[in-house]
Amino acid sequence: MSEHDDNEDEAFAEEALIQAIENQLATAEPPATLATLNKLSLVGYAREEILQLMAMVLAHEIKAMLDEDRPFDSAAYEQALRALPQLPNETS
Repeated sequence: MSEHDDNEDEAFAEEALIQAIENQLATAEPPATLATLNKLSLVGYAREEILQLMAMVLAHEIKAMLDEDRPFDSAAYEQALRALPQLPNETS
């Protein structure tokens, strides 16, 4: 697999994650997505940046789910969203 293919895969994954976040915002499910968007908007983050941060949180939870062979942890996901702009596993 070439570097070009890797870049295309990363771009596709990022687009899919951002679309998932957009869907969560449209349905307000989970409620933490809309609350996080509003909170970060109020402190000056651009919508695109907020979506990227939220997509990173979703990717982190999906990776943890796969690594640990467990179901999606909605509570942990919402807690990580509410902690933004601090990313999961990031020290303060």
